[in-house]
Amino acid sequence: MQVFIQAVSKGSLSAAGRELNMSPAMATKHVDSLETRLGTKLLHRTTRQLSLTDAGRQYLQACQRILQDIEEAESEVSSQQHQAMGRLRLNAPLSFGTRFIAPLIPEFTQRYPLVEVDLGLSDTQQDLLKENWDLIIRIGHLADSNLKARRLGNCPMRLCASPEYLKKHGKPNRVAELSSHNCLSYNLSSAQSSGTWAFGQDGQIQVPVTGNLMCNNGDALLAAAVKGQGIIYQPNFIVSEALASGALVALELNHPPLDLGGLHVLFAPDRRLPLKVRAMIDYLVEVFATSPCRSA
Repeated sequence: MQVFIQAVSKGSLSAAGRELNMSPAMATKHVDSLETRLGTKLLHRTTRQLSLTDAGRQYLQACQRILQDIEEAESEVSSQQHQAMGRLRLNAPLSFGTRFIAPLIPEFTQRYPLVEVDLGLSDTQQDLLKENWDLIIRIGHLADSNLKARRLGNCPMRLCASPEYLKKHGKPNRVAELSSHNCLSYNLSSAQSSGTWAFGQDGQIQVPVTGNLMCNNGDALLAAAVKGQGIIYQPNFIVSEALASGALVALELNHPPLDLGGLHVLFAPDRRLPLKVRAMIDYLVEVFATSPCRSA
């Protein structure tokens, strides 16, 4: 297309070749190839001049438009390697994203005003590549995949109940005693949805539990626990404020809570990540270095 446009502009295939640093024979081959593929003549050629056919005139306009679009697309993509810009799609778990990610967006967009953040909040597992996310925040042990990850911090679990519940039903001292309590479970967790709660650093202590509420959101379980419905076993970032206010009491049993495996940001294994993606990764690492969710 470039040879064709230059040939029309310069008036000859040899001039087009010189403009594009190729021989007249190679320039001629390019136009011949176009005409063969299209099945029509684009140029009337004589030894003295070139002129457009009707098809060539129509094709010239299309080529000019297409090549301009390509140039603009390449310029935009190239500029993203030098300046953070464009739409950044970031996915995070609902409760964590509401508490810790959404409040960070204003400062990030002040630092990078050409970046538009598309924040998705969901407790269901998202597929970064298939669903076109740039980054995904993941809590827990990471499954084997081709994705890359940066650790942002810890995510300890806490076992809690309201003072009213403990006054009425007694305070358990051993994990085995949980079987006789009303345990409110998170049904998106493979462990809790199966009717067992795991304790110990590697989850080697399995305790069967029952309860009259299962839910796919930690905040809903928190609200029920604060009202005295039962015991919950949730990440520290969900229950920390309720513990600090006294609305919930932390239960220390004979085995420590499960280690969820940490907090990570996942991204594609591309060698040349867009600057907007690298900027957000670095920003999250910086912020969570001093975040309260890193520890108990």
